[in-house]
Amino acid sequence: MDDGVTDNLTVPTAHEPHQPVVAESSDGICRITLSNPPANALSIAVMEALQAALDAAAGDPEVRVIVLAAGPGKVFSAGHDLKEMNAHRSDPDAGRAFFERTFAMCARLMQSVVNHPKPVIAAIDGIATAAGCQLVASCDLAIATDRSRFGVNGIDVGLFCSTPAVALSRKVHRKHAMEMLLTGEMVDAASAREYGLVNRVVPEQYLNQIVDKYAQTIAAKSPFAIQLGKHTFQAQSEMGVAAAYDHASKAMVDNMLAADAEEGIAAFFGKRRPEWKKS
Repeated sequence: MDDGVTDNLTVPTAHEPHQPVVAESSDGICRITLSNPPANALSIAVMEALQAALDAAAGDPEVRVIVLAAGPGKVFSAGHDLKEMNAHRSDPDAGRAFFERTFAMCARLMQSVVNHPKPVIAAIDGIATAAGCQLVASCDLAIATDRSRFGVNGIDVGLFCSTPAVALSRKVHRKHAMEMLLTGEMVDAASAREYGLVNRVVPEQYLNQIVDKYAQTIAAKSPFAIQLGKHTFQAQSEMGVAAAYDHASKAMVDNMLAADAEEGIAAFFGKRRPEWKKS
């Protein structure tokens, strides 16, 4: 087993910063940064702050792309705050209500990423384990440094990562997913790319440059087409082939009738830059 697996599941004793999540927007790109060092654990406070940042970005017409990153350190996110959760074992119900609240909040958060009207790009430089790996798998795109590692290693402390498996099994081959879930072993960035968990692996010093290039490229496209396309992609992926084609064909008709498609095609023939409507 990987030497660092057990350590990655140990939640630090350091108190949470005043702002566990920081959101900054510029030129159509909203950068949301996890700032709960050293492990960026997904405590209740962090999940609430991250949910609020995602909701705010969804309602902001100036935001076209979201970049989800972590502050400086060796960990993107170590997943749920086990210290916080374990402290509730002394509750009258042995922690059941708090555990239910935690996992319900996490499920909503992950679905907010998947169903977000704006594309979400994960920028990973470090370790992403358990619900942290789940967060990466939930994003539309993921760019990782070559020193990054990924794992769903709850099994090492007697917890099968059932909820992370929902996101993981929808991004990587089932046999790879089960290997990670059953063994708890970490996979390196190259393997994560081979499995389909991340799109690209880049040297540490180029991470922000590459992520910004992706974000800027997407931000320059039609907001309407991007939002419609992401929604259609997610919906059709859960359907049979015939239903998927029916759903996607209707989406294509709606897209062709949209003002942005009319503008985009006119700009193409006119050999000029299109002027998109704001979402």
